[in-house]
Order: sequence, then C-alpha cells, then structure tokens
Amino acid sequence: MAELTLVEAVNDALHTELERDADVMVLGEDVGRAGGVFRATAGLRDRFGPDRCVDTPLAEAGLLGGAVGLCMAGWRPVVEMQYDAFSYPCLDQLITHVGRYHWRSGGRMEFPITIRMPYGGGVRAPELHDDSPEAYYVHTPGIKVAIPSTPADAKGLLAAAIRDPDPVVIFEPKLVYRTARGEVPAGEHVVPLGQARVARPGTDVTLIAYGAMVHVCERAADALDVSCEVIDIRSLRPLDEATILASVAKTGRVVIVHEAPRSFGPGAEIAASIIDGAFLSLEAPIARVTAHDVPFPGFAREKANVPDVARVVAAARDTLAY
Repeated sequence: MAELTLVEAVNDALHTELERDADVMVLGEDVGRAGGVFRATAGLRDRFGPDRCVDTPLAEAGLLGGAVGLCMAGWRPVVEMQYDAFSYPCLDQLITHVGRYHWRSGGRMEFPITIRMPYGGGVRAPELHDDSPEAYYVHTPGIKVAIPSTPADAKGLLAAAIRDPDPVVIFEPKLVYRTARGEVPAGEHVVPLGQARVARPGTDVTLIAYGAMVHVCERAADALDVSCEVIDIRSLRPLDEATILASVAKTGRVVIVHEAPRSFGPGAEIAASIIDGAFLSLEAPIARVTAHDVPFPGFAREKANVPDVARVVAAARDTLAY
C-alpha cells in the first residue's frame, strides 16, 4: 500500500471512482485546469476530459443547482465547494431540493450527489475560509454526512459516498490535508458509512471526535496518565451509536470534542444518544470541548476558539475526578 497524505487519498479516490463508473463526474470552481485550490482534483481533467471534470463559475447556488439537474439526468455528480463557508449560498438548493427529492418522488428517484468541502480551522485562513458548518447539514433530513480523519478513510468514505444512492456531504479537515499521512489501499477501497472507528482502545475514559479533532484527542490521550479510548465518529449521519455506547459502557466517562460551536452542535446529539442508551453506565457528567458560540475569529485569535490538547486534557481530568 502507498503512503499518502489525506488530500492525496481524496485525489486517488476520485481517479478510481471516475475510472470505475462512467456516470461519475466532478464539478466545481477551479477543479479542472487548476486541479483545485488544494490540488484534490489534480489530473482529473487531463485524464477524463473537460466533460467529466468541469470548471464552473463562482456561483455556489448555480453549481449545486446544476448538479441537481445532472443527477436527475442520470449522472452521479461530485461537487466541490472550495471552502466550507462558501457553501452557504447553496443551502437553499440543498435543503429544498437535494434532501427532499427521494421523499418527494415517493422513493422512485435516487439522488446520488456527493458534496465535498474542506472544513475547519487551524490553518490561519481569512474569514469564511475556516468554518465548521456540519450541524447545518446533519440537521437536514435526507442528507448523509461523513468526516474522515485519516487518508485511508478519506479515500474509503468518499468512495462510499459516490456509490451511495442518497446525497452525501463529505467534510475534509483541511488542517490535516497534508500533515496526516498513512497507508492507503490501492484500487477500489470503500469504508461503509455509519461505522465508527476505535482509533485507540482504552478503559478509563472515552474521547469522541471526528476530523482533525481525532488527532487532538490522540495527543491528549498521550498526555494523560490513564487509559483513554478514542472513538473516531467517521460518520455523523448515520451515527454509529452501537460503537459509542459500547465504549461508554466500558469506561463510564466521556469527553466529546468538535470544532463546531457548542450550542446545538453535534456533540449535543451524541450526548443525548449516550443518555438514551448508556445512562446507567455513566460515572460522571458528559463533557464537551468545542468551539465557542461566536463567528469563527480571524487567524490571530483562532487558537482560542478551536479545541486543543490542553482543553481536552483539562476536560478529561475533570471528568475523571468527578
């Protein structure tokens, strides 16, 4: 197996899936000639031509609206939103159309759209280049949401999304695009949606995260003098409650970590699932380490907003001391 960065694994997945299925196409801003701002689509236009790797105008609503029409015509479009917060202009298309067509057609129409976007902070980007908007998408009925943390999962989850009959949003943590390296299977590789990963087994406390925060939790586990189990959610919808509950039943203590703002964030839903399914196993209140309830700050202050190792360690120690 080759050792790739996360963004190289995304590129590998796109090459593999376009080769495998002639109905798969990629469209987005600068995805063709430029190969994407992060080079995630590099080489696709040269290999598959401008009809299957399409440069679009800078108009996200039109981009996703065009993908809706392509999907209805039998294509399996993979849409790249250049940055996380650039996707807000197309929320109307996503909520009103993408998430509803299967239901609206009485189940007769599949809607295999994949929407990829880099997300999260930690890269000193300007405003609207570093949000963590997954709660908007996971709250939309009819939409699946997956977030990889490793190169192998970046390839496998993207392949699963492209092959899925339903719309899937893939959030790719830009902080680890080029710092997370790992072995990635060659050829076709699929990681099923809805299956969490035990990134590190442990017995004393469960740290639950996804995306770049998985790596933060792993470093926090190294800094703690107890046995930490780290759960990589991988998929927010569908959510693998069974793996989460099994871990909580074993450790009795939980810290949930994400970059999205705290109020009504994914951590609240995960916590509610734990209360519903493993309340009697808990030995301490569930802790959440999140971004603050503010617009994502400029790069000079983003370190104060994004969860870091120190905040996760402090939350774990409070939980263990309860």
